[in-house]
Amino acid sequence: MNYNSVEEKASQWKVSKRRVQMLCKGGRIKGAIKQSGVWLIPEDSNNPCDNKSSRIMNELRKERRVLSLFSGCGGMDLGFEGDFTIFPKSFNSRINDDWNVEQRNGKIYLPRTGFYTVFANDIRPDAQAAWTSFFSDRGTHNNVYYLDSIVDIVKLHKNNNIDIFPENIDVVTGGFPCQDFSIAGKRLGFDSETSHKGTILDLEEPTKENRGQLYIWMREVIEITKPKVFFAENVKGLTNLGDVKKIIESDFASVSDGGYYVFPARVLLTANYGVPQKRERVIFIGLQKKALRESVLDKLILNNDVSPELDPYPTETHSDSGQVGLMPYCTSRDVLKDLLEPELSLDKDQQSYSKAKYMGKHCQGQTEIDLDGLAPTIRSEHHGNIEFRRLSLENGGKNVDELKKGMAERRLTIRECARIQTFPDEFKFIQKAVGDYKNVTASDAYRLIGNAVPPLFAYHLAKRISELWEVYFTD
Repeated sequence: MNYNSVEEKASQWKVSKRRVQMLCKGGRIKGAIKQSGVWLIPEDSNNPCDNKSSRIMNELRKERRVLSLFSGCGGMDLGFEGDFTIFPKSFNSRINDDWNVEQRNGKIYLPRTGFYTVFANDIRPDAQAAWTSFFSDRGTHNNVYYLDSIVDIVKLHKNNNIDIFPENIDVVTGGFPCQDFSIAGKRLGFDSETSHKGTILDLEEPTKENRGQLYIWMREVIEITKPKVFFAENVKGLTNLGDVKKIIESDFASVSDGGYYVFPARVLLTANYGVPQKRERVIFIGLQKKALRESVLDKLILNNDVSPELDPYPTETHSDSGQVGLMPYCTSRDVLKDLLEPELSLDKDQQSYSKAKYMGKHCQGQTEIDLDGLAPTIRSEHHGNIEFRRLSLENGGKNVDELKKGMAERRLTIRECARIQTFPDEFKFIQKAVGDYKNVTASDAYRLIGNAVPPLFAYHLAKRISELWEVYFTD
């Protein structure tokens, strides 16, 4: 039998080398063998994803096109697309009875939203590796993810007349970097000392290329692609920094000479949408004026009428107040109770957790999560700043029953953090380097998960704008 190399098959099938290696590793290519660490593939092998990819792509062509910026590992993108599972207590069947969900193996399956990602971007190679590994199995080609600074991409597009961004974009999403607005950081905001590439600036004065002003480059992409809708996400702390929120709203509204109506940004608590954590985020939403129905534009612009029928922010589904019609908060226990301890699990992401010792209450990340309440915000941290799944009695642990069973003091695992963020278990974070793609370490995974928009929260945003699409727009 004659064999081809991974490189030859990648060229023949028009996919990445990483994709071919993953297919080999997963046993998807019949007859593929590994010799001296190198995969050899039968010459007459066909791409096992051809039929699936063609079917998926034909379905996707009917959906609305999303351009994703500051994509990270894809929390916002997964939520905007749908097609994943959540835990039952995260879903309110009274309010979202039109979602057409399904029961699957004790979980709730959220169907596709009608949106799909045609462009994703970040500067982190580990984010690219995690994103492409997951989304390629959903039929998305790896070349959708563009690894580069948004500043350099926009400059390349504008200065070199290179059409980097896809055409006919319906939605632009972006969680522009939040470290400079977060209460956990220095809060330098617009005066950030970090560049768009993540390095320290060597400049006397702040510039619009610093990390704190990268939303300006998201604005540039909106100007170029002219989506009907855009969503921008950041930390709650942004709203407490002087006039920052109003400045950003004004800057977004001025795109295309005032071509967008920008709703007053709103701070949303993700726990109110079924996410089991105390995560608050400010959401900016803008609509292209030219695409709006005249009657809608009149109500929004002339009458300043943002009635419930036109409000793009999703309806809350959960509460801790016992309000009629709302579900009680989904708790940490609701999403973690069925997980085995790391030493018993076969899931690499559940096996992996920070071994950093308890450092005292005066340090960040030294608390035990409340199993019967909301988890704290999963931050973009690693090792010593990751909260504890359980503390010993000596260090103030309250999970006495678990401790009596001999369960040891430890911090949250990668999988536990991912579940609290509402990522499905099918999303694998820790990975070996494959082809041109970086490996993803436990430290990488903690940061990626902490930086992500909870997929369930993003799903709420996508479903609400989908409901209003024909109300807002003429096509």
